[in-house]
Amino acid sequence: MGTVESKKRKQKLSNPGTSQETNSRSTMADQKDNVDDFKVQTAKHSNISSVPIRQHSDQSRDRLSKRLSTESNGTSEGGVGSSTPVEVTALEESFRRFAIHGDTRATGKEMHGKNWSKLCKDCGVIDGKNITLTDVDIVFSKVKKKTCRNITFDEFKVALGELARKKYREKSGEEAEAEVAKLIEGKTPVIAGVTRAVASPTVSRLTDTTKFTGSHKERFDETGRGKGKAGRVDVVDTSGYVAGYKHRGTYEKKVNKPTEGRPM
Repeated sequence: MGTVESKKRKQKLSNPGTSQETNSRSTMADQKDNVDDFKVQTAKHSNISSVPIRQHSDQSRDRLSKRLSTESNGTSEGGVGSSTPVEVTALEESFRRFAIHGDTRATGKEMHGKNWSKLCKDCGVIDGKNITLTDVDIVFSKVKKKTCRNITFDEFKVALGELARKKYREKSGEEAEAEVAKLIEGKTPVIAGVTRAVASPTVSRLTDTTKFTGSHKERFDETGRGKGKAGRVDVVDTSGYVAGYKHRGTYEKKVNKPTEGRPM
């Protein structure tokens, strides 16, 4: 046995190209089998090659846009591929309009105390008798959370209930809340006009040019209109006349008199 094995070893050592050729043939056969398996799998699942692979950034961007559109349209996802529309009442719409007033970063889901007071004032909730600005501020502090500075829509409705019972004392709670809701529904923030200047004696005295003295008086003419640069800069008189001379130009009139009708 030992003699046979030694002969085989000698043959392998004497013919190294034969062993390499055998290894290369086995490797090519394995590769061919792998290619055939891949073709079979591709034929079974033809949809895999037709659908392009999406990047992770594209998927996250789609999820973000879907969430934003859901919030803006007032829908809530109830499951995969389903959405339930949420009805936005006129009261909630007015709440959102006042909540974002004057704040570009506001989302409309929360309202701070300044806009709450403006809502009560613009919608006529404050009447100066039963409801005052102080009452509105007290109710706001009562319904909001201690650690928050804003109120949500649910807290907003609770605050309206507090004011409604105080404003309409002769009516029941539900009727009072309905009356206050009618005052707010469909309303938008009132934008104040340009502030007008109030004429006061102090301002009139300071702007009356007829009462100016000294160098300030020289800057305006008799009508109160400014002279411009002539009223700010001393202009040098190069005419040759002394200051205060009243007969300026009379010599030229005497010399340049017309000679018509005079004897030669």
